[in-house]
Amino acid sequence: MKKSIFFALCLLLGCSYSFSQKSSCMTDFDFVVAKVKSNYPGYNDKVKGDKVQALARLEQDLRRRIKLHPDSCGVYLDEYCEFFRDHHLKVRRNPGPDREWVQSDTSSYGTNIAVDTNELFARTAGSVTIEGLWVSGWGEMAVVKDPGTGNYLGVSVSTIRWKPGQVMFEFCPKEQAGLNNESHPPSNDTVFNVRVHTTWKGARVGKTVASLHVNRRILEIHDDKFLVRKTSTPRNDQAFMRSYIPLYPNGGNVYFTYGILSDSTFFIRPNSFDGFKDRIEKTITDHWKDIMSRPNLVIDLRGNGGGQDDEWQMLFRLIYTSPFLSKGVEWYACEDNINMYEEDLKKGTLRNGDEGIKWTKALLAEMKKNPGGFVVHPMMGKDDTVKEDTVYKYPRRVGIIINEGNGSSAEQFLLAAKTSSKVTLFGDQNTAGVLDYSNSVPVDLPSGKYYMRYPMTRSRRLPENPIDNIGISPDVIIPYPPNYQLFDKTDIWIEYVKDWLEAGGK
Repeated sequence: MKKSIFFALCLLLGCSYSFSQKSSCMTDFDFVVAKVKSNYPGYNDKVKGDKVQALARLEQDLRRRIKLHPDSCGVYLDEYCEFFRDHHLKVRRNPGPDREWVQSDTSSYGTNIAVDTNELFARTAGSVTIEGLWVSGWGEMAVVKDPGTGNYLGVSVSTIRWKPGQVMFEFCPKEQAGLNNESHPPSNDTVFNVRVHTTWKGARVGKTVASLHVNRRILEIHDDKFLVRKTSTPRNDQAFMRSYIPLYPNGGNVYFTYGILSDSTFFIRPNSFDGFKDRIEKTITDHWKDIMSRPNLVIDLRGNGGGQDDEWQMLFRLIYTSPFLSKGVEWYACEDNINMYEEDLKKGTLRNGDEGIKWTKALLAEMKKNPGGFVVHPMMGKDDTVKEDTVYKYPRRVGIIINEGNGSSAEQFLLAAKTSSKVTLFGDQNTAGVLDYSNSVPVDLPSGKYYMRYPMTRSRRLPENPIDNIGISPDVIIPYPPNYQLFDKTDIWIEYVKDWLEAGGK
């Protein structure tokens, strides 16, 4: 009797949990549909003609799939947004409130390890095992042997976002790591299976592989990072770190860098326009004579997904040749956008101090005159003729390297750059095409498990000159395969553009 009651209770609870998931997801879906319809500035541009019925069919199908598989909610929410083919409109998972997304004093290993780094360094000098001190661009890590298990532990010594003593990695035998994949080589003294620990509560322990390379002086944690065995000569360690190209890199590694390529060519790679303004401007200022004494400039924009337009202004002034008309944006005066700005004013969360308050009040005044419509910010003007004070003699020829990773503000920079008679674009395909609807903001969904980003503005280039899903094309096709692991180095693409410019330009 007790067993049957327990079984019935389990069924009831399971049913309740399933219904809760389904109800939560459907509420989130209804929320996304409503917000896209009321807030997305491209809705009326994109949902017309046969697209009206296509969107209605998609909604119906997604509701059916949510009822069948509510645990795949995030996939369905984002699939709805993907209908509009706008990378500024999307749904992503929120780190809370269903997870305790806070850092703890110990990692998921469960305890911190005290390491005598001086003793370890002295004892492992000249060692060829994994044990010892290792350095990377993220800081220093000690690898010590756990006498209880025979495994090795990677312990933070001075690593970014980690406290000293926290266990970052366990280098384990294959069967203990739970990696029974035949594609992994057998564990030995140069190849290890790894548990990847975290300091975030609720986050899962990851699994990967690590290996030693270059006479066991490089430790690669696959798809994560690489470290150099620490020696008594930091200069050698830094050179080793900067010159080594990992065999198992994580994602696309494109870092900010610059330099003199030859007597006639300078090079700069602004890998982002999001938080790099000071670095870009300092590089230009510090190397002003190097740039202004050379006829050629190579700007490598690969992997730059955008950011803020003000970050590339100084770079643009180097290559400017003549005034041009720049089409600005229109702000969508929907109810949520008005409320959001009013709330920011009340809370005092606006950027740029008094200037930000003045800018916001001016925009709000225009929005309230035309609720539900589009307005031009009175401080920005309808059309802006861009005119710089100086056209510099050098650089005389500018090659900008582009790829499909360029979007948003990076594409805005390219539109401005293309007005210069000095500029030639190089690449093997068009940019991402993410610019027509911009200035995106986040909003949490009712469940709190997801958030949605939607753009607030529409470009005044539309409908005549769209960029979305088209992109900006290169003027010259580079004949070599693309490279997505640039780090802070040059490659054959840069050499090609340098040689093209030095051969005479256009």
